[in-house]
Amino acid sequence: MSAPRQRPPPATILLVLWLSTSSLAQTTPTATPRQATTPRAPATPSPSPSAAQGERLKFRLVGYPRKHNEGRIEVFYKGEWGTICDDDFSLANAQVLCRQLGFVAATGWAHSAKYGKGQGKIWLDNVLCNGGERSIEACKSRGWGSTDCTHDEDAGVVCKDERIPGFVDSNIIDVDENKVEEVRLRVVVGGAKKKMPVTEGVVEVKHKDSWSQICDLGWTAKNTRVVCGMLGFPHERKVNKKFYKLYLERQKHHFLVHSVACTGTEVHLAACPLEFTKPNATSCPGGMPAVVSCMPGPLFTLNSNVKKKLKISSTVRLKGGARVGEGRVEVLKNSEWGTVCDDRWSLQSASVVCRELGFGSAKEALTGARMGQGMGPIHMNEVRCAGQERSVWSCPFKNVTKEDCSHTEDAAVRCHVPYMGLEDSIRLTGGRTRYEGRVEILGPGPNRTHSWGLVCGESWGNKEVTVACRQLGLGYANQGLKETWYWDSSNVTEMVMSGVKCTGAEMALSQCQHHKVLSCQKTAAKFAAGVICSESASDLVLDAPVVQETVYIEDRPLHMLYCAAEEDCLSKTAASANWPYGHRRLLRFSSQIHNIGRSDFRPKAGRHSWVWHACHGHYHSMDIFTHYDLLNSNGSKVAEGHKASFCLEDSECHEGISKRYECANFGEQGITVGCWDMYRHDIDCQWIDITDVKPGNYILQIVINPNFEVAESDFTNNAMKCNCKYDGHRIWLHNCHTGDAFSEEAERRFEKYPGQLNNHIS
Repeated sequence: MSAPRQRPPPATILLVLWLSTSSLAQTTPTATPRQATTPRAPATPSPSPSAAQGERLKFRLVGYPRKHNEGRIEVFYKGEWGTICDDDFSLANAQVLCRQLGFVAATGWAHSAKYGKGQGKIWLDNVLCNGGERSIEACKSRGWGSTDCTHDEDAGVVCKDERIPGFVDSNIIDVDENKVEEVRLRVVVGGAKKKMPVTEGVVEVKHKDSWSQICDLGWTAKNTRVVCGMLGFPHERKVNKKFYKLYLERQKHHFLVHSVACTGTEVHLAACPLEFTKPNATSCPGGMPAVVSCMPGPLFTLNSNVKKKLKISSTVRLKGGARVGEGRVEVLKNSEWGTVCDDRWSLQSASVVCRELGFGSAKEALTGARMGQGMGPIHMNEVRCAGQERSVWSCPFKNVTKEDCSHTEDAAVRCHVPYMGLEDSIRLTGGRTRYEGRVEILGPGPNRTHSWGLVCGESWGNKEVTVACRQLGLGYANQGLKETWYWDSSNVTEMVMSGVKCTGAEMALSQCQHHKVLSCQKTAAKFAAGVICSESASDLVLDAPVVQETVYIEDRPLHMLYCAAEEDCLSKTAASANWPYGHRRLLRFSSQIHNIGRSDFRPKAGRHSWVWHACHGHYHSMDIFTHYDLLNSNGSKVAEGHKASFCLEDSECHEGISKRYECANFGEQGITVGCWDMYRHDIDCQWIDITDVKPGNYILQIVINPNFEVAESDFTNNAMKCNCKYDGHRIWLHNCHTGDAFSEEAERRFEKYPGQLNNHIS
């Protein structure tokens, strides 16, 4: 799965080109990606009727935020500008349109009005190009003006930023000098300048490498809401205008924008109706610069008393993202977490999710499981938020049927988050690329100065690397290094932090537990911690229903367990058994382990260090791949087992995905994205030895990658639990679920479950 395309910086440049179909050369068709929007039953597509005799089509790219070579595609036909619907839209369509705009090719396309909703006509729908047509007129479609779409489905294109040589029609790009790109708050109160995040100040917009103000005449709370959302804040609050007026009237101002009239649902100020100040015109008579005050979410609130009052939604969460404020959207229904299908997924719906979670408006509404696929139910489809709702559950949506969606269509978001400056206090040195190197952090130095120092590598692991990569803005953890002598390119030699222990959820290393006083046995710089980060990561999840459906008990003769004993797959009392006579009682089940992440799961050790086990005739690529435990009501282990990675391979894959890993003939080991490794119940060590376990009620717990040897995008779903009843002869499992699949209340009920009084499970 490809890494997500980064949203370009906002802009409102307008590209308008007069085109003739004779000026374009044919090119090779390009493969078409999966259509993300809801399929409709279109009228039988036919070639688009040609424009009126002698009329030349005009095309333009518009919208926000964008660069000059991308945007909402609009076509001028019969004297009126109109959009193109995203139904059946493809990269092949984008290829034709980009060439008609004078660019050499297309690199992408966008659906669901990513660049904002157009107005007026929707000229084309169900457009089907093969990529080689000279004009969009030659592609099949419903015909001019025939559509069942709304402007929520306006299509956009991303063209390669390279013009067609000798393009005979006008290739002049008309640039609107007035555009809103970036927005910031300028702090005017002295004490607030040192506090992060900045929540109050004068609104300024960037213009030609300088910053200008906005006239506050007619300024409303809805305008403030949009600005706060862009800056990463979920809510606005009142501001003391009298104080600011006294302060600001003594200063000179340059007003670039006035008459801003947002509705409050926009995700960018450029989407709001506004006017630019004309040269030599009187600017903002009787007014002052617009000032706003924003309410940060709980994650960014330093005041503990305020933080207690702010509540993050308990029915929505983000999973699988590398950075704060991004991830796959999951919602809670009937005490079970499930995903959201991406049909009609829009920036407005994504913004409702973002604000509900304490972030600002949405930067991107991602489709096609761009943050990995979920497991379990899909709770919502065709979510249509207007943008002002307090919860995504308040938006219109459809329930999902099996025919509607699959987890390849899981929706995700990237939210605007406040600037905290955390990335300024960490850096990497000595690496081959910017994604790797020795970790250096900025800490207090002598004479009230700050200086760079190293982190002790002794307790350094993948959870710490996850936080470091997040703070650096470099994506997911790939690998942590406890020695970095080969990256010795810096003059920084002093250790300043040791004993770092993170949960993996922190935004910065300074938020993790660490020694108050430096305590590092090896203080030489070569033993400093290092990281390798990555834009994608694997994510392993155990299929809980498979475990529940395949469990049984076997009394296995000792003479068949010599190999298992050699690999330490039996309980300790087996050593004193009367070999080869007698038997061991084994709790057996199958394990189906899925990789739902965005990169392949590979063992940490290279094949040069794999251990050969002659008894079973295979290589172990990881010392411990899975823990199997039987716990009593107090959480104490009454029986345990472990499974080295006998052989990590692709047993089966989803449709359209090819197997890449196979253990035969010393082959490469791993699990491909979209595939799973099946450990059948009838292979050695796929069990827990319960010979010494008394009848009763227990919890079966299975943990994948228990020592976090291999980095993943999400460790919270690595454990699976089941309620278990054993009557001395038979065994039953029920309520099997991954560790993060239930609500907190349901999980508490599971932990306090008193057990079955009989063998009848309702």
